[in-house]
Amino acid sequence: MQRYNFNDIFRENADGTLTPKRTIQLGAATLGSSVTFGQGVSFGGVNIFQFKGADIAGEEDSGVLVIKGFYQ
Repeated sequence: MQRYNFNDIFRENADGTLTPKRTIQLGAATLGSSVTFGQGVSFGGVNIFQFKGADIAGEEDSGVLVIKGFYQ
């Protein structure tokens, strides 16, 4: 498992939404760089906005970053 900086994985857009900078998997959801989402949206039961700025625990799997958790 590796530790990633939140801002290396997600881009915050001018309107406050987030966009993954690369393909990620969180629970059963796989999100590419064409996905943009706002506060209150959950993937795999996780609202990513709650962890904005926290480091991410993850593993690479065939070019996809599988998010395992967040450091607080």
